[in-house]
Amino acid sequence: MGWGILIGILIAVAATWTLLVAALALIRPKGSLLTEALRILPDLLRLLRRLTADRTLPTGVRVRLGLLLAYLALPIDLIPDFIPVLGYADDAIIVTFVLRGVVRRAGVDAVRRHWPGSQDGFTALCRLTGIAGDPE
Repeated sequence: MGWGILIGILIAVAATWTLLVAALALIRPKGSLLTEALRILPDLLRLLRRLTADRTLPTGVRVRLGLLLAYLALPIDLIPDFIPVLGYADDAIIVTFVLRGVVRRAGVDAVRRHWPGSQDGFTALCRLTGIAGDPE
């Protein structure tokens, strides 16, 4: 009886992991956007830290950003980093997904105010998060 429960738990964990990886594959940036996300990742991390510290943003947004930073700091990933390309892509996909929600909730002005990188990097961020219109 004990083995049946253990096997059931292992199957549930494996199925959950498979669903999470499939979800990442569905929400990933298309084409060259994933490459751009990896290119601006250092600026994205500084942006996340700055947005999390901004007390003018809604608490829900800051909590989401704090949880994202905690996930990025953890040594455990959905896809291990030693797997070429995919290992680091899961972090970029998750950051992109969370930032899309943050931009929609906090507004592009808050993100622009805290962006530490170049205008080209901000333009790439706008494409990643789906911000319509002129990113200036």
